[in-house]
Amino acid sequence: MTMSHVVFPTVTVIICAYTAERWVWLLDVIDSLRLQTWAPNEVFVVVDHNEELFEQLSRTVDDVTVVRNTGPRGLSGARNTGVGLAGSDVVAFLDDDAEAAPDWLERLITLYDDPEVLAVGGRVEPVWEAGRPGYFAEELDWIVGCSHRGLPRVATEVRNVIGANMSFRLDVIRTVGGFNLTLGRRGSIPLGCEETEICIRSKMGAPGCRIVYEPAALVRHHVPASRGTVRYMLSRSWSEGISKAQVSHIVGHKRALGPERRYVRRILPRAIFAGLRDWSRGDPAGLGRAAAVVAVVAFTSAGYFRGRHLAHFPGRPLDPPVLAGVSQWREVQ
Repeated sequence: MTMSHVVFPTVTVIICAYTAERWVWLLDVIDSLRLQTWAPNEVFVVVDHNEELFEQLSRTVDDVTVVRNTGPRGLSGARNTGVGLAGSDVVAFLDDDAEAAPDWLERLITLYDDPEVLAVGGRVEPVWEAGRPGYFAEELDWIVGCSHRGLPRVATEVRNVIGANMSFRLDVIRTVGGFNLTLGRRGSIPLGCEETEICIRSKMGAPGCRIVYEPAALVRHHVPASRGTVRYMLSRSWSEGISKAQVSHIVGHKRALGPERRYVRRILPRAIFAGLRDWSRGDPAGLGRAAAVVAVVAFTSAGYFRGRHLAHFPGRPLDPPVLAGVSQWREVQ
């Protein structure tokens, strides 16, 4: 069957925005949707409780629909607002700093010709504002919301997709009740895993169905210099541990941590050995890469155990003790 005879589903694209600091990137994201080989049926930009940004964007663009987040402040509430307005077969999500390749949408929706596919996500490639730091191994790119080394190189069934580049059948996401409002980024603490949790719930409700990662569906994700620091790396790792503990509490330990166990056992040891090997061959940054991997595992694990403890004491502070003085992070939503 040729591409011209494939019947594509209709698609709504949702972009969530919360700050005018990303204004140029946000306009670039919208531009990238105008260049798609398969145009979306509708595009919503959901502004998360920022009236100034809402007014500015409403005055500037006229070929997308700009709406206010009608739910609680945060990424999950904003996404649910868009889902509630969508009128297409599939709903796709882009971050406000993640620019889509021209064939991004076509690559995603092609896989929906299989009725057992519930969701499709794609590759997220980092674009480093100040260049990749020497100590930042590609195996750790999930810290900045991107695909990490070790993910599949061809279309493969996975547990969950990546938040900056994902799509769902609209009836699936509505049937499971949307994104969990107790998860996702809010305020200054970069919590997450709401996409992991909704993927797990989607499969629990549809045994035998699949979620697919298609690396050919590419978006490029801007990474500011502030996210390449060791401080952000460890802060994000701690928060990831907290978030995974929350998901584990909701859907069960086994469902929440299966891929993470394989990642820690198979991918990270190779990253450590590669860093040490590079250092022994004269690359001074190799030792830093190996040390960073060890530190990330330690902080993520500590955050996870902290999160398990907090499940019994709701409302307790989430800040890592060593980083409690950090007052600001520039989060990826």
